[in-house]
Amino acid sequence: MKIHHLAKNNSVLNTFLKEIREQDIQKDSMRFRRNIERIGEVLSYELSKDLSFSSEQIQTVLGVKESEIINDNLVICSILRAGLPLHQGVLNYFDAAENAFISAYRYHPKNDDEFEIKVEYFASPSLDGKTLILADPMLATGQSLVTVYNAILKFGTPKKIHLMSVIGATKGIEYIQKHFSEDTDLWIADIDETLNDKGYIVPGLGDAGDLAFGSKL
Repeated sequence: MKIHHLAKNNSVLNTFLKEIREQDIQKDSMRFRRNIERIGEVLSYELSKDLSFSSEQIQTVLGVKESEIINDNLVICSILRAGLPLHQGVLNYFDAAENAFISAYRYHPKNDDEFEIKVEYFASPSLDGKTLILADPMLATGQSLVTVYNAILKFGTPKKIHLMSVIGATKGIEYIQKHFSEDTDLWIADIDETLNDKGYIVPGLGDAGDLAFGSKL
């Protein structure tokens, strides 16, 4: 797996990351959503450099210009509900892409810290031969991405898979490396070293879904 860790190089991305992590700023849910969206745009711009392109002649009012346009059939799939702002950021840049949505959540059968990932809803176009961008803002244990990918395979086999996250943990990245093919790319804004006993990223930022859309029961 090729890992693209964007925060290693200083850019405006680090400002957006600082704001989604900082407690006082992240309390503004509208700003939090917009910052996740902007991070999705930055990640998409960098990802676009790895896509295939073809030449097309366009007619301007003064002449003809040769342009390079994206040649991949893209499908953006995000994990509800936390993935919605990230999805919007990706869609802002790949506006011709098809879209898929899947629900996945942590289920605690014993009411303790142990959990399994439950998938209950999925809507998608065919994935056969297409380039799949699978977006999940928080890559903690990695179980959500793996479970979701296994669930969507019945909709076809993608030609290429790009994983996209805002913040991930080293342990989660190591986990997904064991379950995705070597030619998978991971585009991630920043990486933290630690998971706590409940499987949350430390220092992380908290619950991305709650910060974006409010607390849930």
